[in-house]
Amino acid sequence: METGGRPGKDVREFAAFGDSLGMKTDVRVSTERLRMVLFVSKFDHCFHDLLLRWKAGDFCGDFAAVISNHTELEGATKGYGLPFHHVPVTAATKPAAEAQQIEICRHYGAGLVVMARYMQVLSPEFLANLGCPVINIHHSFLPAFAGGKPYHQAHERGVKLIGATAHYATAVLDDGPIIHQDVARVTHRHRVDDLVRKGRDLERLVLAQAVRWHLGHRVLVYGRKTVVFD
Repeated sequence: METGGRPGKDVREFAAFGDSLGMKTDVRVSTERLRMVLFVSKFDHCFHDLLLRWKAGDFCGDFAAVISNHTELEGATKGYGLPFHHVPVTAATKPAAEAQQIEICRHYGAGLVVMARYMQVLSPEFLANLGCPVINIHHSFLPAFAGGKPYHQAHERGVKLIGATAHYATAVLDDGPIIHQDVARVTHRHRVDDLVRKGRDLERLVLAQAVRWHLGHRVLVYGRKTVVFD
């Protein structure tokens, strides 16, 4: 364990043993609670789901603040007792906006950033300088139907399954290590709005489970893959 801000003897010995095998080791205390910052735009289904689960004690971590490029969810954020930071983002202001977002995350001591349908692409510079992992929810079963209007694409192709994917954000868009995925069966009888509804249900469940596993230190990243000890 960690004592007095310095590694305990058992931690140092384990690290030395790992070094002798060429292993990268990271020892965590099971009672440690990470602080999280939630990034969101206008879609609120994952936003509400995560914060309600947090309020219910479902996560071994705590949300510290919400950052958004829009103001629609400011009132709801304050209703959950959290500070809200509006950081507008345009192509011209993106570097300055991301620098401000990093500053906010550091202010709150964020150990994890969760993108709850935050509809902006994070730059490689942001990810390199943030100093903590970022979990994103992708509104399709990666790698299929990437980009805009995935449910419309799926409907046009007559798919029989739709899905959602939670993954760690990397410099390559929608290509980070996958933490969790799930699917729902659909038929020709389902309309686009049916697919959207089913997809949003999947997004809530998949993102919440990915966050839960990460906070419980159950996800091991190995190259472009993850091993999850569920």
